[in-house]
Amino acid sequence: MDGEALELVVVIGANPPERLDKALARDVPEEASLSRSRLMRLIAEGGVSRGGVALTDTKARVAEGDEIVVQIEAAIELEARPEDIPLSVVYEDDELIVIDKPAGMVVHPAPGTPRGTLVNALLHHCGDTLSGIGGAKRPGIVHRIDKETSGLLVVAKTDRAHHGLAAQFEAHSVERLYLALVNGVPDAGDPRLKGIRGVSFEPGGVVKITTRLDRHRHERQKQAVFFDRGRHAVTRARVLEAIGAPPQVSLVECRLETGRTHQIRVHMAHAGHGLVGDPVYGGRRKVSANALPPGGAEAVATFPRQALHAATLGFTHPKSEERLTFVSPLPPDFEDLLAALGAPRQA
Repeated sequence: MDGEALELVVVIGANPPERLDKALARDVPEEASLSRSRLMRLIAEGGVSRGGVALTDTKARVAEGDEIVVQIEAAIELEARPEDIPLSVVYEDDELIVIDKPAGMVVHPAPGTPRGTLVNALLHHCGDTLSGIGGAKRPGIVHRIDKETSGLLVVAKTDRAHHGLAAQFEAHSVERLYLALVNGVPDAGDPRLKGIRGVSFEPGGVVKITTRLDRHRHERQKQAVFFDRGRHAVTRARVLEAIGAPPQVSLVECRLETGRTHQIRVHMAHAGHGLVGDPVYGGRRKVSANALPPGGAEAVATFPRQALHAATLGFTHPKSEERLTFVSPLPPDFEDLLAALGAPRQA
């Protein structure tokens, strides 16, 4: 490999896959952000070794306890540039700004999406007033929502606001309510749900899902449910409306106690009620056309993104200490989907 490189030592864990590339994909630290395809390229380029000997065969066998050295070219920090991209600003003052993000917009630049992100738009809108804590790539970013998820997020314009908001997210005192259209009906009275590990029930028809979330063992871009490793995650879901006769999908209110990557998508899939339109976590379940209005089943099958919207965001202002709560209506594509299913429009 040419150029400056960083060395990452990966210790192979118990019961490793037989292939080198699969074992590395399983055991490489999450923060390294190395997909299996990239690991395969590094192996082919001679960037992976054991005991000082290069391993150039992706199918090479490994054993528990092997120390594999992976040489990674030093990453170049992307410098986000201001771009004149329209923003839906819900609230703004000298400390922070609340944005209603459209589906399809990435929050911050990454190697595959260096432009057109929320950060690029914020740099144009806010100038140099964003908090510098996130660095050149993530100025002011306190939390994020997925590219194809629409809705509310708050961005810090000062370091004081950044620290104050981050502390609230860490203490789980930020109110985050999402609306999701899911397959089936996650009814608290369903005996099937009672048999799923991590699922419990609370008053008011609330289904509580408590697990740990971590990188998928084999597909490193995905998250997966675990109970022995990963980060603690809690989601509460309540059915607002079951749609169809018999019900095929349902509009669900999801409240986050924690905010992990893909949390709602993974938890609802774990409960057997993946989000409509979710291509990653199995949300493209076939529904009965006879149980829905004409065109309803097609609308479900062709919805181009996960049907998830960050509808409510509440937090304490880090300077004034006033409690602020913001509500975002469902975007047109989500409303059109509900209309095709014969559901009433949401206030």
